Amino acid sequence: MQRSLFIFVLLAWLSGPELPRACAQTQSVANSPSPAATATASPGKSSIATSGAQSVDGIAARIEDDIITESEVRELAGFQQLVDGKSKTRNEVIRELADQSMVHGEAALAAFPLPSHEDIDRAYDEFVKQFPSPQEFQARCAAVGVSESAVRRILAQQLFLSRFLDYRFRPAAQVDDAQIEKFYKEEFVPQLTAKNQAVPPLEDVEDTIREVLVQRAINDRAAKWLDETRENLKLDIVDHNSDQGAVR
Repeated sequence: MQRSLFIFVLLAWLSGPELPRACAQTQSVANSPSPAATATASPGKSSIATSGAQSVDGIAARIEDDIITESEVRELAGFQQLVDGKSKTRNEVIRELADQSMVHGEAALAAFPLPSHEDIDRAYDEFVKQFPSPQEFQARCAAVGVSESAVRRILAQQLFLSRFLDYRFRPAAQVDDAQIEKFYKEEFVPQLTAKNQAVPPLEDVEDTIREVLVQRAINDRAAKWLDETRENLKLDIVDHNSDQGAVR
């Protein structure tokens, strides 16, 4: 089964900058000025008018006692296009959103803190740097129909979910010296050699390798937990051409 796509795999130091690709695997979370107001909110829910002129948003799926809207699906698909040049299928995007909702629910129960505005600003700045220029970033956002504010919300969600998974699974992610040496000999050295790059001694990169292996262990445990939790999840995907209700 394909693993949930928003889980971090911190191997960027082996293959170059991967922030855009990693962030393409997430969806937005409301970036309200009041963290207390958003701590228990569902991730990425579109803003819906409650008075005056009403905005209408189709229902893409029903998940337990919540919904996934068509606008959420479009936003995630557009963001995937922004960084990868293509998006997943509609059903795959919906299942990613459902996975994120599961994790977000667990984090809310644990009262896990939202990332600070400073952290989000820093992540946003680093993300924009992955593009040739700020102008190119803006042009590509416009081409795929994703606003810059949506990018910021997506990054906030990335930080929130990845930090929670780290908090939950890091204590059990133990790495010993034998694993570090094995990774160094079988993965680190061959990859740098293939790129004709100098290979540093093990003692110079030991801490980095340890963290990479810890992240792998966190990802594996998180993916297993998601697989097990997903089996008990009630997810009803609405036909894309269906007119079964709308959010007003």
